[in-house]
Amino acid sequence: MTSRQEIFSVSSSVPIQAPPFPSRNDHPVPRTGITDQAPISTNKFYANMFLGTRTQPVWIHPFSVWWSNGAPGSSQGWGLSVSHTTAEQRASPAFGPDPNADPVQYYFNPTGIQSLCLSAMELGPTSGEMTLNNLEAMSVEMKLGLCNSEEQNIKIPLIQGSGFISALYNNLSPKFTSTVLFRSVSQVGNSLKWRIQLEDGNVWLLYAFPFNAYKPALKLHLKGKSTIESRHQFDGLIQVTKVPRDERQFDTLADPCAGTWANSVQVSAYYDISCPSKIGYTFDFRLDSRSCSTNNLLMYALPHHVESLKKKTHSTYPEFLQSTTKGVMTAIVGSYWNLQEDHIFRDDFCDMNASSDTIILSKIAKIASSAREEALGDPTAESNLDSMYFAGKALDKYACLCWVICAVLKDTDLAQKTLSKLKEAFSRFAENRQRFPLTYESAWGGLVSTAMYETGDLMMDFGNGCYNDHHFHYGYFIHTAAFIAKMDDMLGNGKDWLNANKPFVDTLVRDTANVNPSDKYFPVSRAFDWFHGHSWAKGLFESWDGKDQESTSEDAYFSYGLKLWGSVIGDNALEQRANLMLAVQKRAFRNYFLLQDDNQNQPRQFVKNKVTGILFENKVDHTTYFGNDIRFIQGIHMIPVSPVSRYIRWQRFVREEWKRYFAQDPLTGDDGWKGILYSNYAIIEPNKAWNFFAADDFKRAWLDGGATQTWYLALCAHFMGSLPLEED
Repeated sequence: MTSRQEIFSVSSSVPIQAPPFPSRNDHPVPRTGITDQAPISTNKFYANMFLGTRTQPVWIHPFSVWWSNGAPGSSQGWGLSVSHTTAEQRASPAFGPDPNADPVQYYFNPTGIQSLCLSAMELGPTSGEMTLNNLEAMSVEMKLGLCNSEEQNIKIPLIQGSGFISALYNNLSPKFTSTVLFRSVSQVGNSLKWRIQLEDGNVWLLYAFPFNAYKPALKLHLKGKSTIESRHQFDGLIQVTKVPRDERQFDTLADPCAGTWANSVQVSAYYDISCPSKIGYTFDFRLDSRSCSTNNLLMYALPHHVESLKKKTHSTYPEFLQSTTKGVMTAIVGSYWNLQEDHIFRDDFCDMNASSDTIILSKIAKIASSAREEALGDPTAESNLDSMYFAGKALDKYACLCWVICAVLKDTDLAQKTLSKLKEAFSRFAENRQRFPLTYESAWGGLVSTAMYETGDLMMDFGNGCYNDHHFHYGYFIHTAAFIAKMDDMLGNGKDWLNANKPFVDTLVRDTANVNPSDKYFPVSRAFDWFHGHSWAKGLFESWDGKDQESTSEDAYFSYGLKLWGSVIGDNALEQRANLMLAVQKRAFRNYFLLQDDNQNQPRQFVKNKVTGILFENKVDHTTYFGNDIRFIQGIHMIPVSPVSRYIRWQRFVREEWKRYFAQDPLTGDDGWKGILYSNYAIIEPNKAWNFFAADDFKRAWLDGGATQTWYLALCAHFMGSLPLEED
């Protein structure tokens, strides 16, 4: 028996069950221009191409692309527009609102700079159409074609990290335009390569590889300053890429890679039980069979990829092109990326249980006193809300309280009573009796709140009906269920509750973190983006700046819940996928979201904010969607504080942030955010945080709706009694 397990594989012998919820086939957001009939990953990078006007940019990094539809008044023509911006282009007003502040509140990258537009002489606003197919987790195929014709089109596979924009022409006459304007176009000798210099000084390379030897070779002609066109139809591959300003030898890298392209990406991962501290994962870029090479694929990696690449297996060329919000990208040649995470989070149920033996009696007494009082609460009443998000937080509050009673205090009688009340509260949702029940909608393929249907408000419950924040909302339920099942086991209650509630929880997992491409009900990996290393919270809403996320901590808590659920149901593949997600999140958060003073990936004049606030694909804004109070902005990246917090929020960063904003107690406020801030403080000063929560004058008003004093006291004691995690 091998010790190595593929953790993305799905057994074909396990039947795909219909979701155990009422279903409907309608959704207020139309599914426009999509030819696939499968469920759609609503939160992926390409969503702007099927939402709203369908003309907003999508970011494949390092390039952004968008459909120019030749609308009246537009100078951009019709086709696929391509752009790349540099850090130097973030001049005022890109930093603001005061560009001279340190730190600035936000920065953004200019959009709509059409360096090139790939099109054809035959295509235009009245003759052409844009459709999408093969919508997968890291790729999508865009098709520009003549209306009512299957014989004349351009197919463009859009893949995250692409080194070239690759366009497959079929019986069309290529045409390229630019609103930046062309300074010169020159064919390199008799080759299939052209150098195009724009009026902004940037140089782009164009390669053309014919598929039909009987048609004339591609001949390009500059027409005025804005158009390059061919007078003959072309069947074949055309690729374009930008030459980095400081890389005069870029041609020697690009030339051997030209003619090779991928159509999709397969993510795989493997876990070796003989080496549990490491998990490897791979990106297998699936090359088109017509490619000129089997390996010379030019791609771009983000900084967190480069850190985890197995160095000796790749040809890398560092710091080539700027990304929008995640630093400078590295060119990589190869169709297979082999990456590894070496610091897997191993703290789970049992570690807090074990730490109870090291907590001195005086602390046990204080925790017990608090627990007895808070166990009098009513989880059924507190979770009887019209929001899946706030209801999940309320349930999880009592799950964590009950866990302390069971695992730390070992008070069996009180644990059973509290657990019984929690199960009763949970049953309302498992039986779908809440104020706004869940429904499975087949238009997009997912589990949504009916609040949107009943009220007509797409933003009800933070936009749950349009797939906003599902990993946040459902993550609290998954974590709660894992705690209940584990406590049932510890208390000798058997598996009746687990068996009865598993279909409900498994459906929440499928909606947010499905790995089965054959699942006809849910898309693969709705929330988590394996290229970016974190989830995106925005669902079916058109956005000028792309997808976004404002809470790293709730993103990680979702993964933590998956890990614990995988453990209690005996699904080791799910548990190890969640471990890998946490490790990748930790790395991505450190590089892009949680900003140590020496962070190299965010602009110098932004780093002192310490957190990004809301990170979009194209901008970063140190704010929240619910207010500009600094406690909200920093605290939303802390909540909920749990054992995993110390894994993703390392001590040096927490010290810097605390010193920057909260060293004086009045700055922590007088409401529930105060408790959040001090529980986070326990990561670096567990004794001082304990003294805060254990003080005689502690106020219940300092607890938010998802936390208890008991949980915070137990966390402080747990952090005192266990070794600090590495400072890497």
